Amino acid sequence: MADAAAPAAGETLDALFGGGQPARPAFVVPDDGQVLSYSEMADRVETLAGRLAAAGVRRGDRVALTLPNSPDFVQLLLAITLLGAAAAPLNPAYTEPEYTFYLEDVAPRLLLMPAGMPPAATAAAAATGTAVLGVADVAGGPPDLLRDGEPVSGRAGFARGTPDDVAIVLHTSGTTSRPKQVPLLQRNLMASTRNVAAHFRLGPDDVSFCVMPLFHVHGLVASTFAALSAGGTVVSPRRLTPQRFWRQARECGTTWLSAGPTLHQMLLDKIDSEGAPGTLRFVRSCSSALSPELLHRAENAYGVPMLESYGMTEASHQMAANPLPPGERIPGSVGVSAGTELGIVDATGRFLAAGEPGEVVIRGPGVMSGYVNNPKATAEAFFGPWFRTGDRGVLRDGYLFLEGRIKEMIIRGGENISPAEIEQALLAHPAVTDAVCFGVPDDKYGELPAAAVTLSSDVEPRELIGFCRERLAAFKVPAVIHVLPQIPRTATGKVQRRRVGEFVASGQATG
Repeated sequence: MADAAAPAAGETLDALFGGGQPARPAFVVPDDGQVLSYSEMADRVETLAGRLAAAGVRRGDRVALTLPNSPDFVQLLLAITLLGAAAAPLNPAYTEPEYTFYLEDVAPRLLLMPAGMPPAATAAAAATGTAVLGVADVAGGPPDLLRDGEPVSGRAGFARGTPDDVAIVLHTSGTTSRPKQVPLLQRNLMASTRNVAAHFRLGPDDVSFCVMPLFHVHGLVASTFAALSAGGTVVSPRRLTPQRFWRQARECGTTWLSAGPTLHQMLLDKIDSEGAPGTLRFVRSCSSALSPELLHRAENAYGVPMLESYGMTEASHQMAANPLPPGERIPGSVGVSAGTELGIVDATGRFLAAGEPGEVVIRGPGVMSGYVNNPKATAEAFFGPWFRTGDRGVLRDGYLFLEGRIKEMIIRGGENISPAEIEQALLAHPAVTDAVCFGVPDDKYGELPAAAVTLSSDVEPRELIGFCRERLAAFKVPAVIHVLPQIPRTATGKVQRRRVGEFVASGQATG
């Protein structure tokens, strides 16, 4: 097991503004040049909490919000938690059926959405009987909260939230089952926030460019909360475009950014002639596997270390990460314990020695205590204080190497095959821009590996199969490779392997 030093525990999220000087910039919006100091952010959060209390929000309530990345999003989320209520961030790109599912599942007291009332969210709110407050920008102040077009008047007093209050309710990605509710306490989130800040040695001079969505723990905890907890600055564009990113990142003096591999690739594809900011000191990759090829490309383009990390919603984000120099960063590894204890166990829960592969288990102050209203899933996920991640991996010299989701492992005639290994082999081909491997049924072997790829230039699937034969044992070589215009991923870049087969079957692939 890899042990981690425990951070300060028992904090509430309003501690985020305690690390910054009142007049220093906490948030910068590069689209319009808006700059908000620490004192302005704290004051606006307090004001919005009073308005939400006047609108009927009480400790223990759920409040859903569906807003684009912005200071308003962060202010409203923190105002909800200041009341001891729980925020349920929703992806603004959801369809009406998706909104309906999440609103029924969360049962919020209110839904906060832009005053323009997105049709999908509006229809879902009406169908579920969810009360709605519109959110309207106000120059020089916190946003207005509108009920039936009129601002909510007055402010009410409230009791402040505690470390043991649920702060955020998120859902698992639901790649193999119905999405489960993950309740993260204020102390869980602050523990993870402190761990990220400590591992990457963040300070008041650091500037985080937030390119990830704030409705997910990656963008919220790593790019935003960790930066604020260290007294630094968060740059948050209202609308991220890879073309504008490079100029904005240079103008804002960005010192670090964190993104999933897919987004890093999109940014690197649009790098301009002036290149990366000279102020950068590292970049971080998380949310899905980073190929060695993309790591090397990124380090050449950014000109700084690329540090792959490992996180999940149930752990309030980060569990492991590669270290900053002079520590060694190892391609193919998600790094060392970073505030969370790591272990590897077999199917019975027996801890395995270093070098033996098995299921990755974790414990620590950032880990949730159980799923909402789902005792069966909670019982399956925990043994004692240890949480089963569902990921297969191995620890070598303190570094964790992941081999894929256990439920996504391909078993061919009794041989376990890691989809990630095949994907890395395919991504080594110069024409392959994205790859995903999955199992397909076979009468003889039970299951065979198959793959889907996107390409930057024409290449025949049989050539890619031959390319794999040079790099993989025969039983790991894909039986068939499909060419897709795009590989389906979640909003944070995760591959949903079990659903790729459906996409392939829809006739949008060749191969």
